[in-house]
Parts: sequence; C-alpha cells; structure tokens
Amino acid sequence: MKKLSVWVLALCAAVLCFSACGKKSASGAEFIISNGAEPQSIDPTQIEGVPEHRIFLALFEGLVDYDVKTCEAVPGVAESWERSADNTVVTFHLRKTTWSDGTPITAKTFVDSWLYYMSPKTAAVYGYMPALVIKGAKEYNEGKAPESSVGIRAVDDYTFEVTLVGPVPYAVDMMAHYAFAPLPMHAIEKYGSEWIKKENFVGNGPFVLESWVPQDKLTVVPNGKYWNKENIFLSRITFLPIEDSVTSYNKYKNGEIDWNSSSAHIPPDLIDEVVLRDDYQCAPYLGSYYAFFNVNNKTLKDVRVRKALILALDTKELVEKVTKGGELATGAFVPEMAGYTPPKGFSFNPEEAKKLLAEAGYPNGKGFPVLTYIFNTNEKHKKTAEWVQQQWKKNLGINVELQNMEWNSFLTKRQANDFEIARAGWIGDYKDPSNFLELLTTGSGNNDGRYNSPEFDKLVSDAARMPAGPERMKVLEKAESIAIGRDAAVIPMYIYVSQCLIDLNKWDGWYSNVLDIHSYTGLKPKK
Repeated sequence: MKKLSVWVLALCAAVLCFSACGKKSASGAEFIISNGAEPQSIDPTQIEGVPEHRIFLALFEGLVDYDVKTCEAVPGVAESWERSADNTVVTFHLRKTTWSDGTPITAKTFVDSWLYYMSPKTAAVYGYMPALVIKGAKEYNEGKAPESSVGIRAVDDYTFEVTLVGPVPYAVDMMAHYAFAPLPMHAIEKYGSEWIKKENFVGNGPFVLESWVPQDKLTVVPNGKYWNKENIFLSRITFLPIEDSVTSYNKYKNGEIDWNSSSAHIPPDLIDEVVLRDDYQCAPYLGSYYAFFNVNNKTLKDVRVRKALILALDTKELVEKVTKGGELATGAFVPEMAGYTPPKGFSFNPEEAKKLLAEAGYPNGKGFPVLTYIFNTNEKHKKTAEWVQQQWKKNLGINVELQNMEWNSFLTKRQANDFEIARAGWIGDYKDPSNFLELLTTGSGNNDGRYNSPEFDKLVSDAARMPAGPERMKVLEKAESIAIGRDAAVIPMYIYVSQCLIDLNKWDGWYSNVLDIHSYTGLKPKK
C-alpha cells in the first residue's frame, strides 16, 4: 500500500519538528493531547470520528496495528498471517495474550466480537465496512442471513480464519481499524452499555481507562497485561476535548499541551504565525473536506440544484484566502493515490451554475428556499461555512443559514439525516480509494446524505472482488465519476493536509504519516 503521488508530497513546504512539554514522573512521562472534541464514546461499536479513534488506539488493539511510518499492517494480537493461493482466505495466528482483567483473548473472541459488531441489533456506524469484504457478512449485517453464513471461524484457540468476498488486496491493512477490534464480550454481557465506565472497563490495548470527566478530560494509564508493555514509556496520556482552536493553541504555547493534534486545528487567523514555528508539523494527509447534500430534501433531490451549488463555489479561493494551510482545492472526492487518478469533477463556473438553477425553476435565485448549512464547533469550519454562504449569495443570489453545533449533537443530527447541507470530512482508514467510495454506498453507516445508486454500488462491490491492478482502479474511477460527476452526491472542497504542533526535539517515536495515525507504543521523551 503506501505511496501518495507527487502532488501530495508537494502540499506542505513546511518545517518538520514538534513542540511539547513532557511531565516527568517516576514511571515515565505524562503526555497531554488536545483532541479537538468530547468523544462520542469509547465503545468501538459507537464511534466514528478521528478524536475517538485517537483514544481507541490507546485502549484497544486488533489483529494488526498500523506501522508508525507507512500505516501498513504490522502484527498486533496476531503474530503472523498468510493468504491462500487465490488470496480469498486469510489465516491469522494469534499470540497468547489477555484482556486487562486477565481473561484470555482467543480466536473465538474475534468471532464473537465481529459478529456482535456487524449485527443489525448493534447498529454500529462502521458495520458496513467488514460486511463489504467478508463473505456472507453483508447479508448478515442487513438481517437477511444467520451468523453461520459469515465467513469467519476459529480453527483452534489461536488460529482465526477469514474468508473474503474476493482477493480484496487491502483486507489486512483495513483490519487495523476499530471495525475489526476484539470486544470484551464478557464485560458487555455483564454490564451492558455500562461496560465503558471506569469501574467496569476492560481493554486490550497498551493503556486502560483511568478517568473520564465529560467536557474536561479523559485519562489512560499503562495496561499491565499488555503483551508489549516493555515498549510503553508513558505513565499517563490525557486527552483534552478542546473545541476552540485559539484556546488550544494558547495552551500549547504555554506548555500545557504536548501534542496539539490535527483535530484541534490551527486557527486560520494565526496560520501565518504558526507555519514559522520549528514545532509545526505539516504533512500530506489522505483526507477529503466536503459537504453532504441531504438528497431526500425536496429541493436538493434535483441534481440540477446540487450541481449549481457546487459550480458556484470557487474552492481555489477557499484554500488560498480562507484556510491558507496548504490544502489542495479539488472537484473530486477521493484524493489521488498510487495507481488512482480521481475524476476532475466540477470546476468553478458561476454562469453555468446560474443556468442550472434557472432550469430547476429558480432564475437568479428567485423562489429558492432558505436552506441551513450545519457544522461542528471549530473556527476553521465556521470560516469555511461563512465563505460558502457568501459565495452562494454572490454567485446565485440565494440565502443560506448557518448552524454551529457541538460535536456529538452534530454527529447525531447528521446520522439521523436531519439536515439539509452538512459539513463533513473523511480521513482514510487505509490507503485505498475504496475506503472513500464505500461510505457513499447504499446502507453505509457513514452515508449521511443517503445517496443511493445501484450502478455505483455494483461498481464498488465489483472492485472488492478484483485483484490489485489498473483494471480494478478503472472500476473505482468510474464509480467516483458517477457519484461526483453525474449525480453530484456531495460538495468536494479540498484535500486535507495534517497540521499539528509537537516538539520532535523533545519526543521520540512520533512520525508524520499520510493517515495521521500515531501509536503510543514506543513514544517517549528524548534524553
């Protein structure tokens, strides 16, 4: 996997170092992270965001983990694995390890966990992800087939076998994601939804939950049962849910934070100052910033309206005058990556936008209803929303209201399809175009706009059954051209770059990578 194309490598002409303060203790160092938002949950079945993923990496570990530099799969609970000759069966060999309460983790743990995660009763947002690649899992996830139809089995206590829908070249890499995490079923069965409380919590990652004070902080401490505990050098990690980017930046400058993560964001008004810092980390990022249309809305059902709204936005102006962080304006949804060239999508064309809006029955914007654009609390999102509002007023003559929402409320509203237009962002979970396109498939837990195209769905499904190579990429390119070109399913705005602050002269074991995923194993103060 690995290798974004040359344009991505040119996105950041920024210095590579980090700034932070290590708080020394007898057992190691405390590491404080500005995590951007109050987490939805720490239950892997109930999360979907980057702030939650960052916490997940401390508390849980799947069959495989992410390599700290390449983001490709490395051994986790599984010591090794191999594929069958036709690449459709993956056999994992598990190490002998336990949950934090000493309960053994076996192949049956993974069978039970994955079935629970994919069960329609659980309704996990990411339940569609394993269902798309595991044989028989889609029908089970949709409530149309029994557990026995799913292609997973415990060969013995420490051998776990997965039968895929086809060669699925990215299958093992994607299994580092929390959609494939082991779950402490014994704790879930005993405590129900209360299992994530401190007194009931059980995990298998490098850390365990120490405390969680909503809207204040969440702390974790080393897991004494973790198989690789010899490489855990931090005595505590503190996650701060700071939504205001200026507050987060000031705390970082004052030495109160060690890692001002990408979720905390760099204040747009201060970007010119920040990029001059030696501890500013700007790197290529496999992520797309966009907005959902609610295609069930009576106005937005008309593809001419959706296309007009997209064509009226000069995204080049957005990245050059508003965000100003090295982002790349785009008309595509999927970032360019090795072997994949996304379709160009729509380019700024206000005259064509006016023409389409008139054809839809709204000449010069007359009679167009006032729609609401929702976004979660963050200065960068606010400025982007205000820019969108101004562009549509200037170029189409229409009025749009803005609604700023707290993170959890925002996600709940979006997931319920209770919106008209909503800010969104997608960061790759693994390095393959399918990871972006799958979220627009019918029934996907992340398809908040409810886009629905059988032709698109079939192409994405067909690609999962194809071996790696140019032909597979062509199928995915065709799928994207349908969703983003013909159907105008979302509003693409720009390709992200990761921007954060941490002092690499003080911390060892932290590396920039295209998924902005960072392991806490091996992270330690420099001597």
